[in-house]
Amino acid sequence: MSQEIAVIGSPEFTTGFRLAGVRRFENVTPEEKSEELDDAVRTVAREEGVGIVVMHADDLDYLSRDPRAVVETSVEPTFVTVGGDAGSSGLRQQIKRAIGIDLMEED
Repeated sequence: MSQEIAVIGSPEFTTGFRLAGVRRFENVTPEEKSEELDDAVRTVAREEGVGIVVMHADDLDYLSRDPRAVVETSVEPTFVTVGGDAGSSGLRQQIKRAIGIDLMEED
C-alpha cells in the first residue's frame, strides 16, 4: 500500500503542494489558526495511508502542547516542517526520526 503525503497550513501554503499533485490537505485560516491547526494535526495523524505530513515551521508556534508533541515525536506519519528558521539541522533531525539513522553523519 502506498503512503500518501498530506499538507497542513494556510491556503497559500497548501496551493503549491496541491498543484504538485498532493491530494490530501487541510487548509487553516489565519484567524482561527491555533484551534484549527490542533484539529488538523489530530485528524491527519489518525488517518490510515498518510505517511508524510508537511507543515510550515512557523505554524508550530500556534499548536497547543499535545498536538505539538504529536508533530515532534510521530514516526508514522512523519511530520516534516519547511520554511522558518529550522534550517538544515531541523530537516536532518526529521529525517533521522523518520528512518532511524543519520544520513549526514560523518564517519
